[in-house]
Amino acid sequence: MAKNMKLKTQRIEENKDKRPRAVAKYIRISPFKVRVVLDLIRGKSVDEAVAILENVSKAGAEPVKKVVMSAAANAEHNLQMNPSDLKVAEAYADQGPTLKRMTPMSKGRGYRILKRTSHITVILDAMSK
Repeated sequence: MAKNMKLKTQRIEENKDKRPRAVAKYIRISPFKVRVVLDLIRGKSVDEAVAILENVSKAGAEPVKKVVMSAAANAEHNLQMNPSDLKVAEAYADQGPTLKRMTPMSKGRGYRILKRTSHITVILDAMSK
């Protein structure tokens, strides 16, 4: 039993994605709004992506910029990669838990307000020469 577990752990480790990544969880902005910003930077170099995010006037730009910078720092510190030689390979926003709130309406009713959260993931990769 223990041998099979060790073999399984070894197989998982071999197939693990070795690209630098960063994840920001429970960000209080709707994933629909974040995906618009992520579409702008997907496939761009890290320097170009940061420049785009600094100049775009969307609410999701700031958290996405933090995640991109964090992924670049992870690449530099953990994998000894040069951040200027990296591009945004994958970028996606998944939906996190939704906060449910009520707003009072007429005749004693209450309408539900859904305050959505996002999990933002950015995966970098080396630029092909």
